[in-house]
Amino acid sequence: MYSLNDLLEIANPIRAFGKTYNVTSHPDEVLQILSQDQGRFIRAYAYNTVNRAILAPVLVNFHGSRFVNPLHGMTTSPANTSKQIPRPASVNDAENAVRWVLSHPEKFDASRLSISGFSAGGLLSLALSSVAFPQGTFKNVLTAYPPTDMTQESLEKVAPDTSIDPAPVELLDVFIQCYYPNPEDVKSFLASQAVIPAEKFSDRVFIVTTASCDRIALACDRFCLEGEALGYRIRNETAKHVKMHRYDGCEHAFDKAYKKGSVQERAKDDFYERTAAFLAE
Repeated sequence: MYSLNDLLEIANPIRAFGKTYNVTSHPDEVLQILSQDQGRFIRAYAYNTVNRAILAPVLVNFHGSRFVNPLHGMTTSPANTSKQIPRPASVNDAENAVRWVLSHPEKFDASRLSISGFSAGGLLSLALSSVAFPQGTFKNVLTAYPPTDMTQESLEKVAPDTSIDPAPVELLDVFIQCYYPNPEDVKSFLASQAVIPAEKFSDRVFIVTTASCDRIALACDRFCLEGEALGYRIRNETAKHVKMHRYDGCEHAFDKAYKKGSVQERAKDDFYERTAAFLAE
């Protein structure tokens, strides 16, 4: 059992680690989308949206964050931090970002709308595409190392590769309890895609998982097996096209912080190439 001080000793470096990502952003536009909360706007970074002669396909991407750290993405709605704006603000903001895209048929080709997300953002992409919007809204759904089953006890979430001592499950419990203070909330479709009927998911889904752990970054992918279980369930119970790929030797958020020439860098390049190919199919 870890004390509060023990958890703080681990959590503080984790938050600092989140600030060390060398993430640069050069969007064509920085959009201010009206949120459902009065007086608050959603900041979205838009790429390849100006000086286009034809309607553009669009990928709406939600970055990872543990619902704690603000980052960047493609056409991106930051997943609101749970400590500042409580649930369901992140889901509402993500939905508003998609509806903003759909409200501009003069700029975007709605028949080629795709949605993606990383980690906490992956949860959002799965939730929105399955229960928040009608079937057929999204041509493709992509999700990387997402949490998909908040009903499962943290102790039962085990990464396939445990050769590196993972961060304590108590810290994972802290994140979950901050975002879902009511224990019943974890049973909702918007929190646990594991409880959503398979037929509700989009026709094309790409799920990427990772197998390893990194204690310093809380990058143990305890979400790997539940993400794969969701993919197999959709594939086995429906005729939907479900693509899955696991990166062994890579930890949660491996594509965001890596050493030059490392396994993680090669995996990142492969991951992005597979994503581009999936979108182009």
